[in-house]
Amino acid sequence: MKRADAVADTAITLLAERGMRGLTHRAVDEAAGLPPGSTSNLARTRAALLELTLSRLTELEMKAMAIAYEPVPPTLDDLPARLAEAVRVQLDDRRRTLARYELALEATRRPELREIYNRAGRHFRDPAPAMLAALGSKDPVRHARQLVAFGEGLMFDAIAGAGSVPTVEELTLALRDLLTGMLRDEGAGG
Repeated sequence: MKRADAVADTAITLLAERGMRGLTHRAVDEAAGLPPGSTSNLARTRAALLELTLSRLTELEMKAMAIAYEPVPPTLDDLPARLAEAVRVQLDDRRRTLARYELALEATRRPELREIYNRAGRHFRDPAPAMLAALGSKDPVRHARQLVAFGEGLMFDAIAGAGSVPTVEELTLALRDLLTGMLRDEGAGG
């Protein structure tokens, strides 16, 4: 594993365990078992450390959620299960999801991080309108926003809210209900 990945992975864990205030160059060095100053040599500023962490987080989430973005065009029959599996992967690694929430909140206060966070988010959001259009959505952009918001809400409720962690079957049913409701009168089929 490259040193940059080890530093970023440690930063992800620290964000999840200690929050934004617990993420320091020194804390990363200590938690990663690196000599003092190693993280500073790699990412000189806090902004650079946050950028490195967000970049690695995006890379890990793209790999974890690849099932939702398979090149095989989805049908209304299989898309809910694919999306449910992608959401479940995020729930299974709470560390990664909590770190993303910490970075999202920090991005509301740091315009330079907001730009990077938004760019990273487009990797996940941009394919959704085309996927929904292929299923017959008459308003794929609006439906994509609703689908993403629904998935984010499910994850937030399970990880940071008062909800319980849903099973893959519960997620599949919820996503099937949502997608069927969106596409019912629009001639979408499976």
